Amino acid sequence: MKKALEGIRVVDLTHVLAGPTATMFLADLGAEVIHIEPETGDDSRQFGPHIGGNDINKSSYFISLNRNKKSLVLNLKMKEGQTILKQLIKKSDVLVENHRPGALQKLGFGWEEVHKMNTRLIYASISGFGQDTLPQYAGRPAYDAAVQAYSGLMSMTGPEGGEPCRVGTSIGDILSGYQAAVSILAALFYREKTDIGQFYDGSMVDGLFSVLENAIVRYTSTGEIARPLGSAHPSIAPFQAFRAKDDAWIIVAVGNDKLWQKFCRLLNRRDLINDRRFATNIDRAKNKKSLAIIIQKELAQKTAAVWSKKLEKEGIPYSPLNNIKDICEDEHIRYRGMLKEINQPLVGKIKLANSPFRLSATPAQIYAPAPSLGEHSREILDKILGYPPAKIERLKKAGVIKD
Repeated sequence: MKKALEGIRVVDLTHVLAGPTATMFLADLGAEVIHIEPETGDDSRQFGPHIGGNDINKSSYFISLNRNKKSLVLNLKMKEGQTILKQLIKKSDVLVENHRPGALQKLGFGWEEVHKMNTRLIYASISGFGQDTLPQYAGRPAYDAAVQAYSGLMSMTGPEGGEPCRVGTSIGDILSGYQAAVSILAALFYREKTDIGQFYDGSMVDGLFSVLENAIVRYTSTGEIARPLGSAHPSIAPFQAFRAKDDAWIIVAVGNDKLWQKFCRLLNRRDLINDRRFATNIDRAKNKKSLAIIIQKELAQKTAAVWSKKLEKEGIPYSPLNNIKDICEDEHIRYRGMLKEINQPLVGKIKLANSPFRLSATPAQIYAPAPSLGEHSREILDKILGYPPAKIERLKKAGVIKD
């Protein structure tokens, strides 16, 4: 099967999550991704759980983010290691990194230096606050929880009146990886027309700020500061979770007035249709707390399974509250092929979340497991750079590479 990015080579100088997410998507779409690691490996190789022992090549965290990639161990503190990187850059299309701003510049691999080596190369950087920022933010470290807090997202997340609550996944890292991948694809398209590479300055804070939905315009237009609402929506009602008779949660999302009328009939509460407090969504949003009390009382009369059938029949958006076990065993996920079983060396069979990019002619796919540390060092130096075996062996003995 053809691959959308076949023939594109990516120098992957990333680690942990944000950068590896971007390069994973590029690899899924068919790019040749060379993940350059230090002798100790990507930091995430230390993250558990390790499957069947504490071997760094058995890290489930690393495995989940680095399928379809090749691993080259390279000591960039040594001159020969830097020479190898320069040679790879000259033969590549993209470079992605998510180190602290300034780290690669010190080694001579900042944007300006790399652009001189290869004017066609797209250079993508991901950091907490971006490369171009105020001096006090330039080198500031930014893990996901800190970014969620800084961006304003955490102030809107969690139960009403509760403690600060982090989104359940590292959304700041993951979203910045998505945004970097999209930007890289756009830059590759532009390069097809101009033959010129360009620099992408990705900021995790920018990324989260850009998806705060209408919280931004609510503040800039009315002065309203968004607060945590649990599962509720700030401007649509009813649009939240309710507890059914069996204590299971069910999410009901009534997004317009027509659905509201259908929902009232389903509850056998036609009186609510003509209640002025709830006549339109604007009214319901203003009175969502009193409305939620009424609906909670009604939904507590039957189990979540019974309500699910009724809501399904009426075409009213809803969902049970699935946990990870539920969704991994879900028939929709199974049918869509979103849980992919692969054979991971040293580990055996393991199931991963599949790529969501379902292109009709060139679908993204998992075609190779995550690499062991340095697994492709010899292959890359031989097949891409044309190094003879004796030279590769000398570099290994000198500590420049590791396989």
